[in-house]
Amino acid sequence: MAAASGTASGQGGGAAASAGSAPIDAVLVLDASNSMATSDPQKIGNEAMRLFIDMLPVQGDRVGIVSYTDVVQREKALLEIQSQADKDELKTFIGQLGRGAYTDTAVGVTEAVNMLQRSTQSGHEPMIVLLADGNTQLNTTKSKTPEQSQQELADSVQKAKDAGIPIYTIGLNADGKLNQAELEKIAADTAGKSFVTDSADDLPGILSEIFASHQQLNIVPVDSLTGNGGFQDVTIAVPNANVLEANVSITSSQKVELKLKDPSGAEIAIPSDSVTLSTSKTYSLLKMIKPQEGDWTLSVKGADKDQIDINLVFNYDLELATAPLSASSYGKGDTVDVSAYLTSGGQKLDSPELYGTMKASLVAKDEDTGTETSVPMTLDGTQFDGSYELPEAHKYTLTVRAEADSFYRESPPITIDAASGAVSGGAGTEKKFPLVPVILGVLALILLAAIAFFVMRYLKKANKGFVGQMVIEIRDENTGERSYPQYKKLNTYKGRLNLHQLLQLAPELKDAENIVFTPGSEDRIVLRSSAEGVPIEKSGRVVDTSKGLELKSGDRLTIPMAQAGKTILMEYLV
Repeated sequence: MAAASGTASGQGGGAAASAGSAPIDAVLVLDASNSMATSDPQKIGNEAMRLFIDMLPVQGDRVGIVSYTDVVQREKALLEIQSQADKDELKTFIGQLGRGAYTDTAVGVTEAVNMLQRSTQSGHEPMIVLLADGNTQLNTTKSKTPEQSQQELADSVQKAKDAGIPIYTIGLNADGKLNQAELEKIAADTAGKSFVTDSADDLPGILSEIFASHQQLNIVPVDSLTGNGGFQDVTIAVPNANVLEANVSITSSQKVELKLKDPSGAEIAIPSDSVTLSTSKTYSLLKMIKPQEGDWTLSVKGADKDQIDINLVFNYDLELATAPLSASSYGKGDTVDVSAYLTSGGQKLDSPELYGTMKASLVAKDEDTGTETSVPMTLDGTQFDGSYELPEAHKYTLTVRAEADSFYRESPPITIDAASGAVSGGAGTEKKFPLVPVILGVLALILLAAIAFFVMRYLKKANKGFVGQMVIEIRDENTGERSYPQYKKLNTYKGRLNLHQLLQLAPELKDAENIVFTPGSEDRIVLRSSAEGVPIEKSGRVVDTSKGLELKSGDRLTIPMAQAGKTILMEYLV
């Protein structure tokens, strides 16, 4: 069964504390070493990644994938999910992952952190899910030592911590040789959580808890069932009109049938515009999109005596904000009055019935001593009010936490230095400034920004070097076999290079000399081809490259070399 540890940071700090309903940038990291054949013989790790993707909203989040041994075996750059087809593309990629010799946890974690840092997107909350047995087995023919691997891992975990990237670890332990301490430390150091499992039955619960922790949600208990060969009803209570999605994950050893009725008793087709269903060999995931408030009825038909476990997680369009403080400076002995309220779509939420289901606390942390004090707040219509008296001339962080049965929210922290009187964070304080200096300051900032923009634009244009890497696989069309992915760093090339060089000058692929790459602007590359009889496909369509085809990170090409009986599969990554 699953075990969890390394509880996420409770107040004001990491990404988990501020995620709320923000879209996420997630990198799924899988140990693909041969040792996983015994640690994870049923490929639970692959199932966990598929379930993670299925649980994501239909649009908005981005997901990347890293598969590693003692090197990066395969990776997929962060892909923005805009449709079910994007989810299917990610799950297909997972199904193609193989295994290889040796393992080095540092390699996978380092690449995941780098992927997030080189492709950050404003307003997205980063996270990493690491699926591994926690063991490292290095290739003794290479120069890297265990001490160097440990140092690299420590450095990457520190980078994740500094960047507010929580790492959630799922230890796969079918053979009982799990290095649980290693995985727990990675999670604890980055304000993530650590789990252990040897069964796919645990995955919905684990993934639900990861979502709940990162998105400030609570798992809603749903009774388990024992199949009897007929339909059995469970109630899915949608608590309010602000639910964006209800994720109902169902685990059973045999296939189940599902029916769904809305609060009025009308049957809802599965799938439909408002309901999606994803299935695999170990789980079914029912996603209700913007469901109507009230009690829904889910009917589940399972095989006789089959254990059926159900997990429920809601997703909300809600944030918690604090009103401006009444003073601009506070000292020892002063009382700080704090008011907080929910927002939806950036607007204050006027829903007294929702507030009435919640409780809120004002949490004050003395940053000098580490002591935390929690003060209950009172509800006044559609806001929570509370006060805290500053007992010492210390630095304090004030955070509001409001919780209902199925979710909680934490406000951005307010920092007060009772020694200097300075206040920062939260919604700020109401301050008045002379208008003319403000206007002049704004104009100066605009001018500086414009200068910086044109300087950076000029530098980018002036930079003619390559960046990133090319991932290359070769498929033998006679046997159907594919080579292991080759990762070709491009920064060692200057000016231009041809595909034949990247293919290590293989004689049978000499036509690749006429497929040429040159650096483009904004971390892109340009492909031109004069190779006769060699069509180049991008996303399944033949493209014209005679005048130059610009490639950005994540673009994939298929190049059939008919005379050689080979097909070259390429992906450009930055």
